[in-house]
Amino acid sequence: MAAKTATADDAAVGARIAELRKATGLSQKALAEMIGVTFQQVQKYEKGKNRIGASRLQDIAKRFGVPVSALYGDENEGAERNELLVLYSQPGAANLLKAFLKIENAELRRNVLAILSTAARISTGPVVGNG
Repeated sequence: MAAKTATADDAAVGARIAELRKATGLSQKALAEMIGVTFQQVQKYEKGKNRIGASRLQDIAKRFGVPVSALYGDENEGAERNELLVLYSQPGAANLLKAFLKIENAELRRNVLAILSTAARISTGPVVGNG
């Protein structure tokens, strides 16, 4: 039986891994060490030259704190999903979302969102001095 060759789908998964890796500031070498392969193997995965086994794919997703399904997708999915993937891969984003989802009280959730929105507005607005 002949070995299966990498496909366009393998290249798309590899590209998503590369996006996540870059968004989180990891080098190929660092990712390779995390998943127990050489950095050359990570390069091959990201370029779609080699297929990624299911258990390794699951390990990669776990290391990035995303579901395996985040590494798959329709090539026609649009910019919105890619933007969400990049946002989700930011340091602390997954923990923030998990903590937010644990808040059962709807009013408290609204208050937390208001606090975060205010903090974001303050951090991006002009700095006003006390003098």
